Amino acid sequence: MFPTHLIAKATRVLNRGRSKAVRVVTAESCTGGLLIGCLTEIAGSSDIVDRGFVSYTNEAKQQQLGVPEDLFYRAGAVSEEVARAMAEGALGRSDADVAVS
Repeated sequence: MFPTHLIAKATRVLNRGRSKAVRVVTAESCTGGLLIGCLTEIAGSSDIVDRGFVSYTNEAKQQQLGVPEDLFYRAGAVSEEVARAMAEGALGRSDADVAVS
């Protein structure tokens, strides 16, 4: 379903997670779930992947991940600051050790 080069990268992420004994959560917007899709396409990924959040609208980012409303106005919806807030929110709402946003 996914391109071979993306599955290869996802496999490296999973192997790295296994070697570090960490669980991963994703917080996606513009990618629309592509990252979590690639990770969970791989058999056995549930030992590393905790869950994935896909929040496209600003309202969804606020509701699902607790991104402060004013951050969208200060930094922009597609910004490093919002991505960081999404990752922090995902960590706080999961059992993961590492978040990718």
